Amino acid sequence: MPKKNVTILIIDDDEDILLSAKLLLKKHYTKIITRTNPKEINQLISSEEIDVIVLDMNYRIGFNDGKEGMYWLKHVLSINPKMIVILMTAYGEVELAVNAIKKGAFDFILKPWSNEKFLATIHAGLELSKSNHKNAILKSTNEALIKTIDQKFGSIIGKSKAMMEVMDMVEKVSPTDANILILGENGTGKQHLAREIHKQSNRKDGPFIHVDLGSLSENLFESELFGHKKGAFTDAYEDKPGRFEMAENGTLFLDEIGNLPYNLQSKLLTVLQDKKVSRLGESIERPFNTRLLFATNAPLNQWVTEGKFRQDLLFRINTVEIEIPPLRKRPEDIPAFVSFYLKYFKEKYQKSHLAVSNEALKILQSHNWPGNVRELQHTLERGVIMSDGIEISTSNFNLTSVLPATDGNNAEYDSLNLQEIEKILVQKAIDKYDGNISKAAKELGLTRAALYRRLEKFNL
Repeated sequence: MPKKNVTILIIDDDEDILLSAKLLLKKHYTKIITRTNPKEINQLISSEEIDVIVLDMNYRIGFNDGKEGMYWLKHVLSINPKMIVILMTAYGEVELAVNAIKKGAFDFILKPWSNEKFLATIHAGLELSKSNHKNAILKSTNEALIKTIDQKFGSIIGKSKAMMEVMDMVEKVSPTDANILILGENGTGKQHLAREIHKQSNRKDGPFIHVDLGSLSENLFESELFGHKKGAFTDAYEDKPGRFEMAENGTLFLDEIGNLPYNLQSKLLTVLQDKKVSRLGESIERPFNTRLLFATNAPLNQWVTEGKFRQDLLFRINTVEIEIPPLRKRPEDIPAFVSFYLKYFKEKYQKSHLAVSNEALKILQSHNWPGNVRELQHTLERGVIMSDGIEISTSNFNLTSVLPATDGNNAEYDSLNLQEIEKILVQKAIDKYDGNISKAAKELGLTRAALYRRLEKFNL
């Protein structure tokens, strides 16, 4: 069996103890450092990536009160609270060692030791060290991802009256644990608003887990949300926690809640009521401490009447409703969006000199934006890419109206039924790109999966 690539530091004033420990451990681990003087700990911690420290409790002849060991334990943990420290002690000092564990030591080894017990204790300490290291990496990665997302999409943009009312509600509900239903058309920024609620909540240091329920097939629903036990179904090769467990002490955002099949709605309702989940293949109920946010662009109240959505589930998910207004209802916010995304795309495509012409800005403000903010984002990216001069002109955006005409004039968008408008827009986009789903989805500001769902919904 190959040696594990780890570094173990052993400190004891007895050279024979150090030699015995080193001979035992070097059969299994790549680097064993031994020292007789604990005063070298500072230098070693700063110069070596140490996984486990094995520390004697006494260093002066005639003293066995363990005070030196306790001092150095406290010192090490003050430098690195996650450091795994295993104490070595004589039989008569067990009570001292137990007290040290209460102070943060991982475990203790009795001298003279059993080799099996020694190795088992070291192995257990290394496993915890590896877990701590992984958690630190995950935390750093999560923080980096959040920072990247914030840099790309910034804070909620918009100073219009409609958006100020939305943000006033966000400020009121974020510190609570109330279930919130976020409403709005596609591309209005429902996921972004959910992240903002999480950032302003008392759970901001916990995870933010996003699940697109519309993209989950029925056979994956329980496994993804609630987790599964090894062997629960084909390809279940290991135990896996679900999204509810992954979002512990944080926020779980269930997007596209309207696309959840009716037969699965009762399963979700039960979990929300009981605040417990059972992984597929096991009967253990696991309580969870997670804040729930939901979002949809579907008319849920109408669907309740039509029997497509459970009324009791709707009551459960919408303690508070927040509706994001479409971009066409707040054209005064468009210049702020343009400024923000223009800065981002100029950096991305190394065109720092670019500006948007006044004429182009007027066109952007007058456009209906069926894809809302997402469409505006894609439009500005195209404008930056296609521009050759110092200004982005109207032609660089390639904005075309996809609204139906009546008597030779554009129909008034707000006067039409939303479902009808959505069907028309989907059909127009499909026709425009001769059935190319990728291009049509990008035009509409949708994912391919979301467009497929609408094609099925409208029988197109």
